[in-house]
Amino acid sequence: MNAPLLQVRDLVRHYTMPREKLRGPPPVVQALNGVSFDIHAGRSLGIVGESGSGKSTLARLVMALDTPTSGAVQLEGRDLHRLPASELRQARRDFQMVFQDPYGSLDPRQTVERIVTEPLSAQGGATAAERRERASEALASVGLRTNDLGKYPHEFSGGQRQRIAIARALITRPKLIVADEPVSALDVSVQAQVLNLMQDLQQQFGVTYMLISHDLAVVNHLCDDVAVLWQGRIVEQGPPERLFHAAEHPYTRALLEAVPRAESSYPSC
Repeated sequence: MNAPLLQVRDLVRHYTMPREKLRGPPPVVQALNGVSFDIHAGRSLGIVGESGSGKSTLARLVMALDTPTSGAVQLEGRDLHRLPASELRQARRDFQMVFQDPYGSLDPRQTVERIVTEPLSAQGGATAAERRERASEALASVGLRTNDLGKYPHEFSGGQRQRIAIARALITRPKLIVADEPVSALDVSVQAQVLNLMQDLQQQFGVTYMLISHDLAVVNHLCDDVAVLWQGRIVEQGPPERLFHAAEHPYTRALLEAVPRAESSYPSC
């Protein structure tokens, strides 16, 4: 088997909090405690766990938006946290992020064209005409039109806004997309459309996903493998059909018991 696209090794992130007392050491929050996993190209890994389990911290570290206390995040063998700033900026074309809230992640003062081409502008080197052409291609790939480029976020529904956010992530033609709760702010019927779109894009472009979610049905619908995160550690990992029907760890079983049905009920769109 080929080497993994993404390798996370012994990732630790502790946060030192402000002192509550004049004496004694400041309190430390242990957000991640030795997380390791691989994702191979073209595959999807779901990270599941309740609020406070460390999911969003993990996403920020994989995206090199935060610095680990220790451990490594390697994309195609490059340790992202050891790259010089200029090399990291260029490397970002290979990994992009889709955020949770399509209402808050898009700047309401910017046109769709400015929003979608922002990653290209940060990379530099592309002319305005080239950026517009790439933006048109990205919008078309998510089911939107070229004449939407001049519009503003408030002119779109929640599902359409998340499609714009996905187009923004796609415009650099990344190898990895980290999606942090990408459908949790959407209605269930719209969730199905967005998840099926993400599946179609994976088949079309071969993109790799790391999907953060608290919703087992979402990861069951989209992911090849699932890692269960509890108190900053991965306590169980495997294909969803095994984890959701023969979970071994008590925490995984507790997650399954907290929902009426673990299998995806999303219709085809």
